Amino acid sequence: MTRPPPFPRPRPRRNGALGAVLAAVVLGMVGMSFAAVPLYRMFCAATGFGGTPKIGLAASPGVGTTTVVVRFNANTDPALPWRFRPEQAEIRLPLGAEQVAFYTARDLAAVPVTGIATYNVTPEKAAKYFHKTACFCFTEQELAPGQDMQFPLSFWVDPALAADPGTADVKTITLSYTFFRSLDDAARTGALASAGPHVGPLVR
Repeated sequence: MTRPPPFPRPRPRRNGALGAVLAAVVLGMVGMSFAAVPLYRMFCAATGFGGTPKIGLAASPGVGTTTVVVRFNANTDPALPWRFRPEQAEIRLPLGAEQVAFYTARDLAAVPVTGIATYNVTPEKAAKYFHKTACFCFTEQELAPGQDMQFPLSFWVDPALAADPGTADVKTITLSYTFFRSLDDAARTGALASAGPHVGPLVR
């Protein structure tokens, strides 16, 4: 009687190599999930996608003759007991000219409260031409009970806005800030994913 062929012996080396490959794939996927939000924010900052303005120390190419109106909007998440508002409704400025504006906030609670702001620009197509050189966003701000605080920002609008056929019709830009108790609250509302970037580390 013919004996059945013996079962093949296991090959530990191949199994070990397969395990290493699978572990590398899992680690890579985890790393990509953590990197997804920062990469998305970098993409938005570079392209103006989603109403994300550019921010940094880029110098203005010069002051143009065309003017634009920048309006200021303020929002406060219901979980944050603050009154937050812009000190000016709007500013008309020449393209390329750097401008300073101010917001103020007041703690309405009986205890110190910390808030953190995100921001965005509309219309979205004009965001890549809006350059903020300094602002108070993405930095924790603590107010004492009843305390008022002023928050300055500086910005300029690229003269290329008027030269681009896609944005030549833009005469008004709105800069909106929203204060939350934390970045986790901003993330839960979806505001963090489309918010403009900040120079420096995020403070949670």
